[in-house]
Amino acid sequence: MPQIKFIKMHGIGNDYVYINCFTEQVDNPNELAKMMSPRRFSVGADGVILICPSKMADAKMRMFNLDGSEGKMCGNGIRCVGKFVYDSGIAHKDTITIETLSGIKTLYITDKDGVAETITVDMGKAELSPEKIPAIADCDTIIDTAITVDGNSYNITAVSMGNPHAVTFCDEIESLNLEKIGPHFEHHEMFPQGVNTEFIRVIDESTLQMRVWERGSGETFACGTGACAAAVAAVLNGYCKHDTEITVHLVGGDLFITYKNDGTVFMRGSAIKVFDGVYEY
Repeated sequence: MPQIKFIKMHGIGNDYVYINCFTEQVDNPNELAKMMSPRRFSVGADGVILICPSKMADAKMRMFNLDGSEGKMCGNGIRCVGKFVYDSGIAHKDTITIETLSGIKTLYITDKDGVAETITVDMGKAELSPEKIPAIADCDTIIDTAITVDGNSYNITAVSMGNPHAVTFCDEIESLNLEKIGPHFEHHEMFPQGVNTEFIRVIDESTLQMRVWERGSGETFACGTGACAAAVAAVLNGYCKHDTEITVHLVGGDLFITYKNDGTVFMRGSAIKVFDGVYEY
């Protein structure tokens, strides 16, 4: 029976199965993600992330959702990739680079006793143009724009952080039935490739509370790119300010986001190794 070694890691509860493709070979990652992700019948994760050699960076990251679809970027995932690359010695240095389908990202490592503990990621510039998100809209940006979802009106701000996000601000998010409304956002006709949706409560000018429905995965404990999109939307809507670190409270913990005046977004947070394992399939 074939076997593959893996590492289980999480970034504030956003957990993935990580496979070191410097030493392991994965021929069908889409199917592997569907096999390894179920929580009751397999390893259990939000998906599978491959850590691969790169000709352009210290390593390359490929991310697959639990339904087998490939994503372009994962904020919590890339921090864990950075931790593995640093801790394993692939690139044991303060600044490392990771190739993704959304471009090469730079990571800054803060370690403790030689092990990566906190990682800051330069996520690049937030994209607001509808054609780049992608979103179907006859306007330059989608900011505080009303759309109808499952018969109800929501005001959204659309942002791409390497993948599409629709951010909506709510007075109360705990009671939202995301299992019901999440799929309607995900498959809304405005977003031809689907969309991740962040439901945000503004606590003060530097603090947000967030729940997220991720395309291909459903509600997750955390979403790094979603927290970035939420901070960008909060600034664009006047709730928060540029160049100020914004704390985003998620179900799994906190992320710290800074939206710079030049449009660049920085994300700071933890990366935790849970265990090593061997999967038979």
